[in-house]
Amino acid sequence: MKQIINTPNAPAPIGPYNQAVLIGNTLYTSGQIALHPETMELVMDSIEAETKQVMENLKAVLAATDMTFEHVVKTSIFISDMHNFAKINAVYGEYFDEATAPARETVEVANLPKFVNVEISMIAVK
Repeated sequence: MKQIINTPNAPAPIGPYNQAVLIGNTLYTSGQIALHPETMELVMDSIEAETKQVMENLKAVLAATDMTFEHVVKTSIFISDMHNFAKINAVYGEYFDEATAPARETVEVANLPKFVNVEISMIAVK
């Protein structure tokens, strides 16, 4: 049976979806963008600040189910410009131990919601 996960510590959904769905011990997060959860304003000062906000939003969703980045087994990263890959990757890497980092793909796309530069989703298992 699926359990809907929503926390006030991450941005409220901006469409007909939830922040995450927990099925058994597996958590599927929706893609997060750099919306600040309290103000719902985009954090776009730099690609690093934007990526950090995305990761902090994901951290809050994971915490809502007593999980951490150590539980993440798969991530999907969508970026609007592959030239930002190294900067995004550097911030993303701060949240994982490289030896046990999850599987991942990074895909350049034409546009993302609210025309942000990065969106990330995760699958985590407890």
